[in-house]
Amino acid sequence: MDLDLFLIILPILFSFVLLLFVVVRNGASTRQVIRELQETRTSTKDTTDKLAITQGELAGRLNQLSETQLANQNRLVDLMQSQERAVSQKLEERLADLGQRFGEGMEKSRVSQQTSLGELKERLVRIDAAQKNIEELSSQVVGLQDILSNKQARGAFGEVQLADLVKSIMPPNFYSFQATLSGGRRVDCLLNLPYPPGPIAIDAKFPLESYRLLIDAESDRDRNQARKSLATDVLKHVSDISEKYIVPGETAESALLFLPSEAVYAELHANLPEVIEKSWKSKVWVVSPTTLMATLNTIRAILKDSQMREQAHVIQREIMVLLQDVGRLDGRVGKLENHFRQAEDDLRQIRVSTEKITKRGNKIEEIELEVEANQSIIGTEGNKSVDTSYPSLNLQQKSE
Repeated sequence: MDLDLFLIILPILFSFVLLLFVVVRNGASTRQVIRELQETRTSTKDTTDKLAITQGELAGRLNQLSETQLANQNRLVDLMQSQERAVSQKLEERLADLGQRFGEGMEKSRVSQQTSLGELKERLVRIDAAQKNIEELSSQVVGLQDILSNKQARGAFGEVQLADLVKSIMPPNFYSFQATLSGGRRVDCLLNLPYPPGPIAIDAKFPLESYRLLIDAESDRDRNQARKSLATDVLKHVSDISEKYIVPGETAESALLFLPSEAVYAELHANLPEVIEKSWKSKVWVVSPTTLMATLNTIRAILKDSQMREQAHVIQREIMVLLQDVGRLDGRVGKLENHFRQAEDDLRQIRVSTEKITKRGNKIEEIELEVEANQSIIGTEGNKSVDTSYPSLNLQQKSE
């Protein structure tokens, strides 16, 4: 718009300069100069009218541009508000779902722990009841001597009792009977436990002959001799179990010697402690039905605790994945915030451009007022004498 104004004013300046040149060079008369000034005023008035029309058009265009800018700004604000509401709603829904899932997981974990504790209490109650029953059955051991008169029957009795105890306590996938180890050696029962400690072998032994001699002994000498024989038999079983059923890299570092008789177990602990110590050094633990039941319940509790830890690891892994999703969501929200900030900067720059256009419009209006003032001065000077025409011309030149 400044270039158009300059092109309009340029002919006026050129006309004044040309008029001065003609007056000075040819010495024209005052009347001719006045007539030329009137013609110039008429031309100036036409130019001023054109300038006013151009200014009106410019004002209309500025108003249209301002309205368009305001409408675009309103649409942009509405769009930003709608996007902000949508993002806030999605974020709230995602956080609510996250909280619900986390609460459900914690509730399931709490219920599982309570169930495990309840089962453990029930097992302890069963152990107490079983111990009472075993104490009653220990008084009937003499009646079983006829049944266990041969070694095969005694072995079968021990294996059956061992199998009943293991099946009643351990989960099915954590034990196997008559399992074969490396070298073709077969073990009565193998507890399939994870490392550590690894699979634990259980062998059922029943040194009945030596114990019967101990029970039937009438003198202290015979009783001491029977105890030595019982100790020798038990240590032989311990040595065989240590050599056959403790295999490095295949089984655990220890094994169990199951005595299906509480009386024999009590005799060893009461009168043959050196046998128990030597069995410990050989990493063979001597157990009775009662202690084996307690041991198996402890192992089962450890297995449940291990499984619970595995489930806790799964929950932690899911929470870590969920936190990664939240991190990605936070990054995307940050990007959206940068977009909002960029849009705000664009609006600020548009505001600056609008202010500049307004200032330029004000300058054009000031120029129009100056042109009208010059026209009024020229009209007044045209009615004066010849001697005062040149100063008015100088005033107009200064205003221009």
